[in-house]
Amino acid sequence: MNKIDSFFEGVKGKKVCFVGIGTSNLPLIELFSKKGALVSACDKQSFESLGDNAVRAEKAGARLILGDDYLKNIDTDILFRSPGTPFYRPELEDARKKGVVVTSEIEVFFDLCPCKIIAVTGSDGKTTTTTIISELLKAEGKTVHLGGNIGTPLLPIIEDIKEEDYAVVELSSFQLISMRKSPDIAVVTNLAPNHLDIHKDMDEYVDSKRNIVLHQNAFSKAVLNLDNKISDNFSSDVRGKLAKFSRKNPVENGAYLDNDTIFYNDYGKITEIMNIKDIKIPGMHNVENYLAAISAVWGIVSVENIVKVAESFNGVEHRAEFVRKLDGVEYYNDSIASSPTRTAMGTLSLYEKKIIIIAGGYDKHIPYEPLGPVICDKVKVLVLLGDTAPKIEKAVKNSANYRENNPIIIRVNNMEEAVNTARKNAVEGDIISLSPASASFGLYKNFAQRGNHFKEIVNNLK
Repeated sequence: MNKIDSFFEGVKGKKVCFVGIGTSNLPLIELFSKKGALVSACDKQSFESLGDNAVRAEKAGARLILGDDYLKNIDTDILFRSPGTPFYRPELEDARKKGVVVTSEIEVFFDLCPCKIIAVTGSDGKTTTTTIISELLKAEGKTVHLGGNIGTPLLPIIEDIKEEDYAVVELSSFQLISMRKSPDIAVVTNLAPNHLDIHKDMDEYVDSKRNIVLHQNAFSKAVLNLDNKISDNFSSDVRGKLAKFSRKNPVENGAYLDNDTIFYNDYGKITEIMNIKDIKIPGMHNVENYLAAISAVWGIVSVENIVKVAESFNGVEHRAEFVRKLDGVEYYNDSIASSPTRTAMGTLSLYEKKIIIIAGGYDKHIPYEPLGPVICDKVKVLVLLGDTAPKIEKAVKNSANYRENNPIIIRVNNMEEAVNTARKNAVEGDIISLSPASASFGLYKNFAQRGNHFKEIVNNLK
């Protein structure tokens, strides 16, 4: 009996509980029910609020535990924590003390996965870098399973994965915090303050991310960002091969930028790869994403296929995504920009001229001061909504380069008002971009819902 069969044999008749009845947990609820586990699923929301998800979970045979006390006195053998449930939550601590196995989908996947795993983490650029890596491998003819924080759980397809395949996984700090197994190839794009509303402090956030390299062995590879101090500090934790990427300096092993050309240095053997003009998706942050991805797949993917992907890959939805042109004004959706660094290094680095941006949202207690000067340099009209609107406005007005009405700052109440206000202030040749620099919660369920709402409003403009 192989490892996977043995695991599922072991859950037969066991009580297994899933925290959260969201889209990513539903395939797991169905899988474990099918394998003979006694499944329950708990969620703070009511049956009505959960809608189809609750119906589907019940249909799969799960007992539902709903409402405010959904985590109280859970009677289970195995508890699957969703990434959004803090690892140190008191109810989970109590469960562990009572001998309950508290785990997560991604931890079990890492334990059972028969193929090589390439995993990506960081504060910004995770999803694009993960997607580029999967596109590069596919161009080389590999079978790729893309998942993790990118939205698709991989455990439900574990029985279909072959040894020669590749699993390409995006990992958040919430997933990494409890992990004691690291991937074959680990990539850290960059690290900056983020999610400090959930992590107890910056140290906990950084230590969570460190788990991506901490449990690697001598046969593994780590790819770190030389230009980002926190990421580069992980170097001393690396046990296997270390590759670094840089936009600013040559490296001993890894991809780097020299003027406008990307090179790879393989311990003294230097290969020219491409001019950055060959990269279809705009922005220097995407050049950085390619440097990270190339460093991850070097030796697996040919230069020819790297260039082919760079020239054809359109990017990922909600990341500086072109929506439409109306009355000579271009509209872009960069809803993924849920932190100040994401807006500064993303949307605000893309365009030569000053643009109009819509920003603001849920407050994750991240400092906004560094964003102020960038907005003053790059933005002509700043439309603000949500809880972080006052923080962003204060950061802009306190900047040394702020001048009265430069940028013009307008507060609004919702996305419809934001789009219409931006449109009223635009002239032919202008660019309007949603780039919130804040999380979506409170106004939207997630960044995708926010981006889709923005696109819907823009596409309905007459």
